[in-house]
Amino acid sequence: MSFFQREFVAQSAAVRVSFGPGVRHQVGAEIARIGGQRALILSTPQQAETALAFAKDVGERAAGVFTGATMHTPVAVTEEAIAQVEEIGADCLVAVGGGSTTGLAKAIAYRTDLPQIVVPTTYAGSEATPILGQTERGRKTTLKDPKVQPEVILYDAELVASLPVPMTVTSALNAIAHAAEGLYAQDRNPLSSALAVEGMRAFAEALPRVVENPGDLDARGETLYGAWLCGTVLGQVGMALHHKLCHTLGGSFDLPHAETHAIILPHAIGFNAGAVPDLLAPVAEIFGGESAGQALHAFSEKMGAPTRLADLGLREADLDRAADLATQNAYWNPAPVTRDGIRALLDAAFHGQAPKH
Repeated sequence: MSFFQREFVAQSAAVRVSFGPGVRHQVGAEIARIGGQRALILSTPQQAETALAFAKDVGERAAGVFTGATMHTPVAVTEEAIAQVEEIGADCLVAVGGGSTTGLAKAIAYRTDLPQIVVPTTYAGSEATPILGQTERGRKTTLKDPKVQPEVILYDAELVASLPVPMTVTSALNAIAHAAEGLYAQDRNPLSSALAVEGMRAFAEALPRVVENPGDLDARGETLYGAWLCGTVLGQVGMALHHKLCHTLGGSFDLPHAETHAIILPHAIGFNAGAVPDLLAPVAEIFGGESAGQALHAFSEKMGAPTRLADLGLREADLDRAADLATQNAYWNPAPVTRDGIRALLDAAFHGQAPKH
């Protein structure tokens, strides 16, 4: 099918992207290519050993390692990392990890304009966008700025081969959410829609193979390809209900990022499928179902993804406040956003019920 539109605007960032098993060993060369001499290597505490291995691999161009990246990019952590940037005189950043580490690199770059090299170890896709989400005083806010866009991305299938299957699945669904919402974005264009469909197809074909054999480097590579495409969609067009709900739940209730996206995805897409069934038809076709939301819910269950917000620690008593927060400020969405409608959506997601559409 064609995604041609009579009128549209498309914009792509200048990003260097390299794919291949072992491509992570090119980090030193990439630092040199962008003119870097003193790189600060970033990771979470859990991936500190990996960050140290990168520092050893990079050699004299590694000026320091910061291993304090954490979920939802707290401003306090960013300020701590910037203090180290200034102390060591870092002239570029190397982020090794998932959305938490990428978010920290972006937050530093936003304040310092340092160039970024990102080596993803999950499928979050944040590395392909100029979008930064930060949390301060219990509120998560987002901004979009060219300074936030990483200059170099290295996708190495070997780095994600050891990612546990449950994390693989939730991270993949997080990426799929970018593409699914991109199909009905107000500012969608033929390129963003084509990328969204190709990205979802890559996940639909490769993720079951990864679940069956986590060490399959070809399947891992294809899922990284899907993550790049879905992330590129996120960087090109605006998001709507799904991302608003996930930011609310993550920033205000401290729910884990990828798991929250995985659970909310079928419900948010199902909520909007009634309003834009034609735009979401590719989702139902790719994942196999009567409607987009139901297809995603069935695929999630088949992949063993979490389906209940209750299992993430959210209390049923929190649903009213979550609905209030999610409808506090008006935002565009293809289906009307009402407090009752969102409360019903959250209730279904809390109990793990299948969406109606």
